[in-house]
Amino acid sequence: MSRTAKDQLIIGVGSHVVCIDSQRGDELWRTKLRSSSFATVSHVGKHVYAGASGELFCLDARTGEILWHNKLKGLGMGVITFASDSSAAALASAVQAQQTAAVVAATV
Repeated sequence: MSRTAKDQLIIGVGSHVVCIDSQRGDELWRTKLRSSSFATVSHVGKHVYAGASGELFCLDARTGEILWHNKLKGLGMGVITFASDSSAAALASAVQAQQTAAVVAATV
């Protein structure tokens, strides 16, 4: 059976991007990015874009293979948000605020 983008649920969990069959709930693939406590994702056609620890990855939506990786040098280790996904942006902002508060608390 050929799967389409609407049959896939792409999620970020810790340092992984995971593809779930949206009809059956089966895991189709899992790709580990770099070490991170939070991965953001955006599914656009045949590609999945993922952010982890301030780095950007492009994955093949069908296989999870990393096609390219950009370290976004000079931009730090912050959470990456995607313009097309406002709910993820709000969540990412909340995670960033928690991480900043934890760093401040640890230095006091």
